[in-house]
This record gives sequence, C-alpha cells and structure tokens, in this order.
Amino acid sequence: MPDHRDQHLSSYDYPLEPERIAQVPVEPRHSAKLMMVPPSGETAEAVRHGCIWDLLDELQADDLLVVNDTRVLKARLKVRRSGGGRSELLVLEPRGDGQWLCLARPAKRMRPGDVVTIDGTSIALTVLAEDSATGGRVIQFPSDCRDAETIESLLNQCGEVPLPPYIQRHDSEDAERYQTRYADRPGAVAAPTAGLHFSDELLAALQRKGVQLTCITLHVGLGTFRPVEVEDLRDLQLHSEWVEVNQTVVDAVSRCKGRVIAVGTTSVRALEGAAQAHGGMLKPFIGTVNLVIQPGYQFHVVQGLLTNFHLPKSSLLLLVSALIGREKLLDLYAEAIKLRYRFFSYGDAMWIDQSSILKTALIANR
Repeated sequence: MPDHRDQHLSSYDYPLEPERIAQVPVEPRHSAKLMMVPPSGETAEAVRHGCIWDLLDELQADDLLVVNDTRVLKARLKVRRSGGGRSELLVLEPRGDGQWLCLARPAKRMRPGDVVTIDGTSIALTVLAEDSATGGRVIQFPSDCRDAETIESLLNQCGEVPLPPYIQRHDSEDAERYQTRYADRPGAVAAPTAGLHFSDELLAALQRKGVQLTCITLHVGLGTFRPVEVEDLRDLQLHSEWVEVNQTVVDAVSRCKGRVIAVGTTSVRALEGAAQAHGGMLKPFIGTVNLVIQPGYQFHVVQGLLTNFHLPKSSLLLLVSALIGREKLLDLYAEAIKLRYRFFSYGDAMWIDQSSILKTALIANR
C-alpha cells in the first residue's frame, strides 16, 4: 500500500547533532564503518555492522561494481573585485567560448559588466550575465578554457578543492583525499563520496576475488549544492548533470553473472538515466540526466548499492528510500546516530544488497 507521506519532503527529515558530521576522513580508506542493511521484510533491528574491508565477504565473484570515474576540479576561486573587495567563484559548467556558469559569493556584488581578478594573479574575468535558473553568474574566462580538460590547468594553479560547506576543516591533503583512487575524467565540483572508501589494497583484493569493475562518468554539479525546495515531491525537478555510459559499461552489465552494484548514488543516476533514455533498456548514452528517483521508482539496472549517509530532506535520501523504503531508512539512520556513525562526505557507509531491496522496486529484465 503506497504511503502518502513518501510524497512529502518533510517526511525525509531527521535530527543530527553537528558532531556526527565527519570533518576528516578515516585512514586507511577501507577502515570506515559499514552498516549492512537487513533483507527486505526484516526490521532495522536485524542490521549488521562492520567496516568497508568487509565488502570482501559481502561481494561475490562475478559481481559487477559500477563506479564513477569523475575527477573533482579545484573549482573554488578567490577573486578580487575592481573596488578591492574579495569574493568567491565556484566554477560549475562550460557555456562555450571560454564562458562558464559559476556560483558567486556574494552574488549581489557581481553584476554584468563587472571585472574581477583571480587572487594572486593578473588574470581578469568578466561577469557577462546573471543566470536566472541557478542564481549564478556567467563568467568569461580565457578563451582557451573551453571545457573541463582545458580549464583544469588554470584551476590547479589558482583554485581550491570545493569541500562541502559543512566541512569546516581544510587541509592540503584534501586535494588527494577528496578524490577516488580511480578518478580520471575532470569535471566534477564534488566527489562521488561512496567511492572514497576504496583503497588500492581493497580494489586489488576484490579483483583477485573475481569481482568485476566498470566505470561510468557523471560530473557531480550544481544539484549537489541545491536543496530540495518543494514539499510536494511530485513537483520535484533536479538540475541536469552530464553523464557518459559507454559501450564497455553496457557490455559489462550484459555479461554480468552476479549482481550489478552501484558505488554511490551518482552511479545509480547514470545507469538508470541511460536506461530510461532507451525505454528501460541499458544502452550507450552521452548527455544530461535530471532523473528523479524516489519511492515508487522501479530500477531497471541496479541490484545493489554502496552509499554514504546523506543530508536530511535531500534528493539522495529519496533515492535510497526508493530502494529500501523511507521508514526503514530513517530507522537505520537513527541506529547509525546512536552508534556514532560518521555522516556525509567524509563519513561512513551503508551496504544494500539485492535481498535488501524492496521487491516492488526491482525489474528483472536482464
């Protein structure tokens, strides 16, 4: 029986003390706590606890891990306005001819026609326009900064890692630690954080066991920073994010004799978005995805998920609720808080295998 509360944003709230928000990552990566979700039909009281390294026992030979190989740009730039005041830009996505959509802070101090200079350099940037859809600013960079690959050199010299605002501590090690070990394709402004738990040692051990791995690309963008603002979730729309699911991924899923397991919600959105674009069948896809996954959604590809603990009233909380149910998820979050799990980007993780997923959420089409 559908629960009408699933359609209301306020039903996805939960209390969290600030000290439960992880400020630093644990070392080694695979030592983070792991909550193992009970099978569907069992209550949260049947939950098991371990650490990320225990995935070696949870995963089986011929399972397929689908990871996001996006690389986080040093996308936060400190700039000086012509009057001498300091501001900040978060570089989000290209708009062509060296123009980039950026979030500006304070935005009201950056009007079309204004010129700002990247702090510590002589590089001048022009504010071209306001972007009504995002509240951001379209900024003219040097013309050779056409895409993520060509702007990355400038950002590496002048920018900073754009850690989420709830992380107060900043350290030079974040440049390495806020990247997955398989990060390859530049373009994200936030890490696909479930992947931060995989160390080189764990990846090698999984490979020896026969667990397969394939890479999608989803450049985590503005949607990560925008809160859900509608109470009636039937009206929810998300900002589009750029996705590539290539033929190699499609072939790996087709050959998979085990479970197709997404590492992180970005991998879920990429796989399910590519399938949705082709009538529910996974085929190669390059383009933007704004897929909303919430309770009632039926999954065409994903059969398991490793994910972090997400912000209250977030689209990511909706996605995980679609797999295991909202009430069960909130019960598990309450248990995690009681047991002092660490939340959000640098925090601990939750493992959802196929037996934990609601039977009504899975489509057996492989």
